[in-house]
Amino acid sequence: MYVITGATGNTGKIIASTLLEAGKKVRIISRSAEKAKELTDKGAELFIGETSDAEFLKKAFDGATAVYAMIPVDWQTSNYTEGQVEHANAIAEALRANQVKYVVALSSQGAHLESGSGVVLGLHKMENIFNKIEGLNALHLRPSYFMENTLGMIGLVKQAGIMGSPIKADLSFPVIATKDIANYAAKRLLSLDFENHSIQNLLGAREVTYPEIAKVYGQAIGINDLQYVEFSPEDFKNAMMQQMGTSENVADTLNEFIGALNVGKVLALATRDAESTTPTTIEEFAQTFNYVYNM
Repeated sequence: MYVITGATGNTGKIIASTLLEAGKKVRIISRSAEKAKELTDKGAELFIGETSDAEFLKKAFDGATAVYAMIPVDWQTSNYTEGQVEHANAIAEALRANQVKYVVALSSQGAHLESGSGVVLGLHKMENIFNKIEGLNALHLRPSYFMENTLGMIGLVKQAGIMGSPIKADLSFPVIATKDIANYAAKRLLSLDFENHSIQNLLGAREVTYPEIAKVYGQAIGINDLQYVEFSPEDFKNAMMQQMGTSENVADTLNEFIGALNVGKVLALATRDAESTTPTTIEEFAQTFNYVYNM
């Protein structure tokens, strides 16, 4: 039996659906029965609760052979890393209590860093917490920058006619579609072919710059001269807090991550090979950007 956390999200929903289609028994964790209805209609067993609640998770993980573990994003938290660790410890306690044999965990590029990594520092800690569980085979997925992150710029495109962030305009970096992460995770959950503690980089189809992304997306939405503007960390922080409603801590940790990305620390161990290369290109994702832009 499989347990999927974050089951209504970008990765969890695809993973749960794939396992159900393969005839597997699937238990899903969600905070909303309504959002989970598509999966429960397919036969998934629903547990409603929070992944920060160890006692709840102990019940949810009862009888599980494998778990897909991910830590949810909290845009309003006063301490992002502490919140990540709270979820990681609760999940670990439930894994240990039920002697679960396998976990596929959603980590990130930059999780090798012990400090200065911003929003992924808690994922570094998560990996270490899981690796200390005796008898657990843990596969840590380290994807690169999500293509879905660019959807957050749609408002800026509509209001100012630009894309923008503090990421350096000349930085070439890998980007990945979350569906490719989900498909890879589902494949490894079905095979359960990993032992002890292992890491898998997931790096998308190729490296790109943000001006290249802006050009491709601009053509998709009919703005052929769409430009990318490199923002200062201060301007980005103000925009995150005032327009997106994040806490100051979240804005600061995002800036810290981007700073580490800009100087090459986040991707220092990102070695591309056939296994880490995933299929979706920015040209394909531009159609998703266009769809959301025109909603």
